Amino acid sequence: MASTLTSPPRSLPTKSSYLRPLSSLSLTTTIITKHRFLNPRIKLFSSKHRVLTVSASASSSSLQALIFDCDGVILESEHLHRQAYNDAFTHFNVLCPSSSSQPLNWDIEFYDELQNRIGGGKPKMRWYFKEHGWPSSTIFETPPSNDDDRAKLIDIIQDWKTERYKEIIKSGAVKPRPGVLRLMDEVKDAGKKLAVCSAATKSSVVLCLENLIGIERFESLDCFLAGDDVKAKKPDPSIYLTASKKLGVSEKDCLVIEDSVIGLQAATKAGMSCVVSYTPSTANQDFSDAIAVYPDLSNIRLTDLELLLQNLVASK
Repeated sequence: MASTLTSPPRSLPTKSSYLRPLSSLSLTTTIITKHRFLNPRIKLFSSKHRVLTVSASASSSSLQALIFDCDGVILESEHLHRQAYNDAFTHFNVLCPSSSSQPLNWDIEFYDELQNRIGGGKPKMRWYFKEHGWPSSTIFETPPSNDDDRAKLIDIIQDWKTERYKEIIKSGAVKPRPGVLRLMDEVKDAGKKLAVCSAATKSSVVLCLENLIGIERFESLDCFLAGDDVKAKKPDPSIYLTASKKLGVSEKDCLVIEDSVIGLQAATKAGMSCVVSYTPSTANQDFSDAIAVYPDLSNIRLTDLELLLQNLVASK
């Protein structure tokens, strides 16, 4: 049986802001999700901690496009990706100097830390191997020592991992997170733009969307971008800036739904407002730059999001 890493290595990149406990914003918005703004005047905190008042009598909304992240927002995927990586490490007998007797195995605690620090599968592996030593494997009997061989190693592992992840998604055991499908339908019914922007590889995101939201909804998206479509991964804002251009909608009129601080940073750097629908692995991150924080979207309606963005604009 593969050995596990009992804790993140000491050299894991850290930012103290990443792991601060959720602010009072998260507690407030968690209550709101249960009541769906039945109280017409509920106070929220903006990204600059100004007090906003959500009023049912407010004027027209500026929300023109709703953009979903995929992993963590449309589906809780962290444990599925971790399983696929560990299956790949076992398949290729990836042996790192720090655990040379058994194939590499990323445990839950470490993977939660890693995936919330570094976006994209290849950057994750590249960082890990730089920190812990390049591994031997059935791909290279001795650890690769030049850039070309190292890139080949990562490419082969990532490709196999992606195919394994697809098999898991195709199994039919994976379902979308609560409220996602209803909210997507509300956006399209209202005549607004709908997009999905994911840092994952395009083939894996396409498969997820076709199986989880259905081919009809997928084909009706006004914009779909994956990690392959931009040069820099989140928290770089490139993917959201590109989406804004493709949608023909100003950044200030776009609202992003993310699940992690990396995605939140990408959205805000692009000049877009962002709400967070967190998962168990991201719940303790600092989401103070989000305009609202929810445990899921089960009780959130398009009108709720319109009011949030509208009142944020009105407060400036």
